[in-house]
Amino acid sequence: MLFAHDTECSLIAAAALVNTAGRDGELLPDIAALDAFFVRRGYSGRHEQTEAELRAVRELRPQLRRIWYSEPPEIVALVNGLLLEHRALPQLIEHDGEPYHLHAVPRDAPLATRIAVEAAMAMADLVRARELSRLRICEYPDCDNVLVDLSRNRSRRFCEAGCGNRAAVTAYRARRAAGRS
Repeated sequence: MLFAHDTECSLIAAAALVNTAGRDGELLPDIAALDAFFVRRGYSGRHEQTEAELRAVRELRPQLRRIWYSEPPEIVALVNGLLLEHRALPQLIEHDGEPYHLHAVPRDAPLATRIAVEAAMAMADLVRARELSRLRICEYPDCDNVLVDLSRNRSRRFCEAGCGNRAAVTAYRARRAAGRS
């Protein structure tokens, strides 16, 4: 593990949220999809299961996406803006069998607020560790999904949407075609 467990979880969840709006269309089309995202990403606390909550979470995606496309000074401004907007106040918390970790808003804060602040806190850890190069855009042509490279050797190039498999198949077919020529 390169970062604290909560940092890694928040980074992965932020990338997953950003990728719910992309080339494959709307991947958070309804409250049921948000429910599944909530469970899959291990969120706890308040979850209203309303259209308003769904809209608020969707509206967060462009703000988070900008982080992947920005240079460090702008990333710092975006992170600080999210923390200020949501009145983050970091505190050590333990719950649900998890060891102490940081929460910067109460567990009963709106879901979009918790996602924004958790993502901002995780990004702050990347800034402090000078590890922003771990924020990447998928290298597969025509894919604009984002990813967080948490590998030790910083070798991850593709998102989780099957782009790595598609790239391998394309390379294999090119090698086979070159061998026939």
